[in-house]
Amino acid sequence: MSYALQTLWHERQRYASGVLAVTFSAVLIALQCGLLLGLFKITSIPVDNTTADLWVGSQEVPSVDLGKPIPESYLSRVAGMSGVDHVELYVAHFANFTKPAGGTELCYLLGSSLNDDAVGTPVVLTREQCDSLTMPNAIIVDESDVKRLGLDNPEGKAKINGKDVTLVGTVRGLKSLAAPWVLCSTHTARHLLGFLMPADHVTYLLARCTSPARAKEVAAELHSQYGTEMGVYTSEEFSLRSRKYWLFRTKAGIAIGYAALLGLVVGAVITAQTLYSATAANAKEFAILLALGVPRWRISLMVLGQSFWVGVIGILLAYPACLGLKYGAKQVGADVDLRWEVLLGTTVLTIVMAIVSGVFALRSVRQIEPMTLLR
Repeated sequence: MSYALQTLWHERQRYASGVLAVTFSAVLIALQCGLLLGLFKITSIPVDNTTADLWVGSQEVPSVDLGKPIPESYLSRVAGMSGVDHVELYVAHFANFTKPAGGTELCYLLGSSLNDDAVGTPVVLTREQCDSLTMPNAIIVDESDVKRLGLDNPEGKAKINGKDVTLVGTVRGLKSLAAPWVLCSTHTARHLLGFLMPADHVTYLLARCTSPARAKEVAAELHSQYGTEMGVYTSEEFSLRSRKYWLFRTKAGIAIGYAALLGLVVGAVITAQTLYSATAANAKEFAILLALGVPRWRISLMVLGQSFWVGVIGILLAYPACLGLKYGAKQVGADVDLRWEVLLGTTVLTIVMAIVSGVFALRSVRQIEPMTLLR
């Protein structure tokens, strides 16, 4: 390995294109995967921005924005479970938003309790904003959606489902992937939805348990007793469920995954060609080693060692590049989630790609014949 690294250093100009190809491939894979995770974190924002331990909704809810109304009477089932400290109502439903200057936009209402001990209140709201939302038909949206909803226009009045609403504040961190999230109280949400939310029905019941472990047990117990009537999920499970739905049921996930695969293929082809050319260029040196009695497998091992170090050096160059591009993406409002699983997976995949490229480069080693090259 050390001899392979020394050879790589002395012939660095010859191997530079291979290292750059590996770096490019690693950066593309990491950024595409990180962008994919960051993009679909948006779909579980309503779940991730509460302090609830349990979400109770209709049977087999695929995503948080696809819940169906359930009877409020289910509250007694949840409240009666040992280990449940608090249960509250939560209203979530699509609605039609009419802009002050005209035009419509689909939005998604999130109506929660605003009490001090509420678990459904979005954590991004201040106490003053919660108090403001207690006013009739008061709403809060993310600042990135103000222009989209026409709320920057002082003329006219915004409406939701034909009823006047008042913007009382904005927040950061609730940017939506599709329909804008609109925060309000449960009372306001019921009034705005009207017949869309049947009487004595809600979209979800949110509960706080004595511990996360107990929350999993309560979810399992409720599922075994009422699984045919309602769905029960821990917050972590419901958040992951929502992301997976958007990831595997939409074209966006497939498109980004395809782009990452394309980067891997391009990097592998360039790296394989570089290693093959570099090995072929050293054919006379390898022929001398073979004539001196060095086994062919030792030379092959050295080529694979060079491939390994090309992958390692490419990864080392890719890491700071990824961090820089992540910071740049953040400045324009894009979230690139470079969690350790993404970085580890990229590292393993890239080094395996480099070694496989080295295996293809071994063809030139097998073609070396000392008597032919030393004439």
